[in-house]
Amino acid sequence: MSAGVPVVVIRPEPGNAATVAAGSALNLSMQAHPLFAVQPLPWTARPPGEIDALLLGSANALRHAGAQLASYRGKPALCVGVATAEAAQAAGLVVRAVGTGGLQQVLDAQPSCPPRLLRLGGRSHVPVDPPPGVTISFVPVYEVLPQPLGADLQAVLHRPCIVLLHSADAAAHLAAEFTRLHLPRGQVTLASLGPRISAAAGEGWRHVADAGQPTDPALLALAAQLCHDLP
Repeated sequence: MSAGVPVVVIRPEPGNAATVAAGSALNLSMQAHPLFAVQPLPWTARPPGEIDALLLGSANALRHAGAQLASYRGKPALCVGVATAEAAQAAGLVVRAVGTGGLQQVLDAQPSCPPRLLRLGGRSHVPVDPPPGVTISFVPVYEVLPQPLGADLQAVLHRPCIVLLHSADAAAHLAAEFTRLHLPRGQVTLASLGPRISAAAGEGWRHVADAGQPTDPALLALAAQLCHDLP
């Protein structure tokens, strides 16, 4: 592949725009085609006195939690990555930990984890195992709704391209849309954040590769390498 091959981002906004901007800074030929929309869910805030810290696997939890999030101002927050940590800080939380390899890694890295965690997240989420003596209460505050694959994206996918996969739900939805629309897969290369995600996409793609770390910079570095290495 050449450096000009389209690198397609299908994650929802505002993450889509952030990935496109970061990839463009690497001189990749980025294309934004969100296949998901995020919407808030009604939820009831746990009394602040019943939790010791928040566990956050996505900045979307902070963007869509609404006014009830203010109940937890000043609480410690364990965050999956930098973007989530920045959103937590802006919401008045005290960032205690910032991960680089998924939410389970954040938990495992704590020398002394707060015993009562409140996890705010999406309706679809990756389960985690709490450390001994720690309880996690999960409350969904948003959901991600898949959107149909439009004609403009179909035109891109009929040619050699790279599609970035940020979640297993994204991989499964992309595969389902290819099946629904009877699109060929043999010209599409998938670059994912990890093996669990790429496995959800199924088979038949031109090439499938996983990033060395489940981070956006690692995924974009993989896309750049694929542009260089694949014929």
